[in-house]
Amino acid sequence: MKWNELFTNDQMPTHEEIKKFIGEGAPLWIDLLSYIEKAYNAKPKMAYSKCAAQPGWNVKYQKSGKSLCTLYPIEGYFIALVVVGAKEESEVEMMLNTFTPYVQELYRNTKFSCGGHWLMIEVKDDSVLDDIKRLMAVRVKPKNQM
Repeated sequence: MKWNELFTNDQMPTHEEIKKFIGEGAPLWIDLLSYIEKAYNAKPKMAYSKCAAQPGWNVKYQKSGKSLCTLYPIEGYFIALVVVGAKEESEVEMMLNTFTPYVQELYRNTKFSCGGHWLMIEVKDDSVLDDIKRLMAVRVKPKNQM
């Protein structure tokens, strides 16, 4: 069953239900949430999106008025939306060859629009998770170094 059918806009999932839905990707989910909360002192905000690309409940993190990421549960893994804005573009491009081949290709194939590169990153392993942490750090410097 699809995520947006399992939890409709009037039925917000719990964090436990999200982890159960993500299944084998749950350890990566827990790692990222823990990192964001410790490094940025940021709290999650649940939101329901009717966006055709990724409808349903998602988890947003913001710090200092900037979006850190938006997380979308998928069965077996999750997607992290990280926006590389115009201010961060040159720094990310200078370090691009240090990212996983997957994130490099995704960045190169994502056109700049609406003020940035909107990267919908499928999180299925630790190396991609590390890339996401580094991309967020370019956008907003962590308060607490991990």
